[in-house]
Amino acid sequence: MRNTVHAGPAVRSASDRPVIIHSLGVRPVRSPHHPLGMPAYSRPVADLEVAIPAYNEVTRLPQTLWCTVEYLRRQPWSSRVVVVDNGSCDGTADVVRAHTRRTDGRVPVDLVGCARPGKGAAVRRALLSSRSRFVGFFDADLATPVETLATVMEHLEDGAQAVIGSRYTAGARFVHAQPAARRLGGAAFRLMARSLVKGVDDTQCGFKFFERHTVTHALVTCRTTGFAFDVELLCQLQRAGVAIVEIPVAWSHADESSFSPWRDGLASFSAVRRMQRSTTGCAS
Repeated sequence: MRNTVHAGPAVRSASDRPVIIHSLGVRPVRSPHHPLGMPAYSRPVADLEVAIPAYNEVTRLPQTLWCTVEYLRRQPWSSRVVVVDNGSCDGTADVVRAHTRRTDGRVPVDLVGCARPGKGAAVRRALLSSRSRFVGFFDADLATPVETLATVMEHLEDGAQAVIGSRYTAGARFVHAQPAARRLGGAAFRLMARSLVKGVDDTQCGFKFFERHTVTHALVTCRTTGFAFDVELLCQLQRAGVAIVEIPVAWSHADESSFSPWRDGLASFSAVRRMQRSTTGCAS
């Protein structure tokens, strides 16, 4: 669906700051699948909806949006982009508004707010308010090339319900490798995650897409708001009997990443440990 983009009014939820929405036809819809019973703000349907969680991404987001929209507008499937401003204080929202004013509307760009900290909170907010056929997310640094979406869509249209990028499956490569400390921490985290997510080489690559109905059922059971959210989401999908397709990616490390090895890394290890101790296996 191709719609001309207009700036809509801000709306406010019970627990978040105003949700600023820039798109045609966005309307509040009470959804039984939305966490905490909050209203979900649905957007017009597209074949593919891409969510980009963003926290203080004023520097990297302009290039990411330009590359993403330029790629998507050349594809045979309809699409839209949703940037989730995760409590930024650097003008991230202004970047999205500026892009919205310049776009021709062929690939709508929406901006929604999420004051609850954490990648998991931002992704859940976007995906649970979507009505599109396929939904997913990738990181604001575009560490995985947007062109990888072509492979994702092939799998999804062939019937796959969950397709995720992987830096460690056969055929993957590092264009720019992580520092040694990050690689060591990542290896330890993967070892822990394997006890919860079976047969998946890389739970943390920020490039994941799904059939919407399938991921909605998994999302409503997720409680992790931080970077360990991916582990819980994939675990819940597997518990529901969903096969997870891993595709190799050409991945580039970004020095400006908002991920802090000490703060976020330790929190992620703690979250996975809580999942391991949980009676359900995937609650945090």
